[in-house]
Amino acid sequence: MSILSWIILGAIAGFIGSKIVNKSGQGLVLDIVLGIIGAVVGGLIFSAFGASGVTGLNIYSLIVAVLGSVVVLWAYHQFTGNRAL
Repeated sequence: MSILSWIILGAIAGFIGSKIVNKSGQGLVLDIVLGIIGAVVGGLIFSAFGASGVTGLNIYSLIVAVLGSVVVLWAYHQFTGNRAL
């Protein structure tokens, strides 16, 4: 995947993950960063269970990235003290 694809996927996954975790976004830059990290984490989690991780800019990869983003955002809120859950 190209850098632009990672940024687009990260922005979408971070935004959706933020809405799931705490009902409001973290801000565009933090949403993108946490979404990209979430895509990597989601890929690692799915790979650990034998499924493929992020494969490109498609719906499956978006689902993987959103699930990873939710995990990353949950951990982020635990470490920063903002426990919106």
